[in-house]
Amino acid sequence: MRIVALNGLLGYGYTLEGFQRAMSMDIDYIGVDAGSTDPGPYFLGSGTSFTNRSAVKRDVALVLPYTLEKKVPFIIGTAGGSGGNVHVEWLRAIIEEIATEKNLNFKMAVIQSEVSKEYVKEKLRTGKIIEMGKGLTLSEEVIDKCTRIVSQIGIDPYIKALDEGADVILAGRSCDTAIYAAPAIRAGMKKGVAFHMAKIMECGAMCSIPLAAADVMTAEFEEDNFILEPANPMRRCTVERVAAHTMYEQSNPYYIYEPDGVIDLRESRYEQISDRAVRVSNSKLLEAEVKTLKLEGSMLEGYRTISVGGINDPETILRIDSIFNTVKAFLGENLKGTISTEDYNITLRKYGEPLPGSVIHEKPQCNLGIIIDVVAKTQDIANTICSLARARMLHTDYEGRKTTAGNVAFPYSPSDIPCGPVYTFGIYHLAQVDNLCETSKISYVEVGK
Repeated sequence: MRIVALNGLLGYGYTLEGFQRAMSMDIDYIGVDAGSTDPGPYFLGSGTSFTNRSAVKRDVALVLPYTLEKKVPFIIGTAGGSGGNVHVEWLRAIIEEIATEKNLNFKMAVIQSEVSKEYVKEKLRTGKIIEMGKGLTLSEEVIDKCTRIVSQIGIDPYIKALDEGADVILAGRSCDTAIYAAPAIRAGMKKGVAFHMAKIMECGAMCSIPLAAADVMTAEFEEDNFILEPANPMRRCTVERVAAHTMYEQSNPYYIYEPDGVIDLRESRYEQISDRAVRVSNSKLLEAEVKTLKLEGSMLEGYRTISVGGINDPETILRIDSIFNTVKAFLGENLKGTISTEDYNITLRKYGEPLPGSVIHEKPQCNLGIIIDVVAKTQDIANTICSLARARMLHTDYEGRKTTAGNVAFPYSPSDIPCGPVYTFGIYHLAQVDNLCETSKISYVEVGK
């Protein structure tokens, strides 16, 4: 059997040559990941997509007629970038728009994986929440602050949708691997090998040379092995690149953690079977004794304004930290009685700062980029603090200074850039579940009818 990964992320694009060559093959499934937490918690909290609508529509509009013509299921995971219900509906509208324009008819499974605050509170009360790391202690107060909470589902809801004869599966927040592992396991592939295949497939042609998230990857699989080969002839898979991508995003090179258990890679075998293809085998699944799903919840932190600047004077660069401390002291004194220091947080981000030992005669020989980053209770407070800080950075005096103005150059006018709401992850925890489908709501839509 053969499965195709359209690209590494829906909306990133893919080459027509790679796509057309893949579509000329005998294909059993086509999948694509549509989201990630890589861009941070903003998009989950705000209910918006980090991928462009026109770019997403292009990627779907090209492939959808082929999948229906070939009667090949098309599987999309983590819709709209973050996989909340609003993100699923956003992508559903695009798909139905394409169906109208191209006069397409098909059965679509819509899988929602957003959970309620009460669901998470009940898990917390019954001791079924597991911290994934230090610094994120969950409480009912934090849960209430979250604007949206999603569960990262695994393969089970996808298999149910395939069993029900869905032509297209549009899912909310999902494990990236579920998109590709579900149809393979349903077809009889060993779970450990299937998850290993899915882990590599979910990034498209990232395991090839030259690598690209924006191109098509194919996997031909049997019960106990799979062969990876990029669809685009300009790319090739190598043992080194495939093995390297196996370790992508993993804290341990020998284990991949999934809701179903741990994929044990200690005895995995990689074989170069042609100049463009690699066979992988012998990966095993260690079944989880306790089933868990990851929960992600985003909450409003404040409002941001930034100002971007550059410095090339070595004396100023040497003293940048003390200059910034002077600025912060000025803000606290100047705004006393009007804006509390508890109402905002100001950070100086530095780019190009010389490493220790890289100075000549104690003077750095480089340019320094800075960002004055203010997050405050309101946008107005953020704007005020950034404005005052930027002006003070520009004119702060220091020992040894030979000029009367101009510490910093600003490349943009206006120099202060309001960025709007800032979100943070309040929930990034595992929840113990009795059933790996318990957070999934599956509905079926007859599109075009």
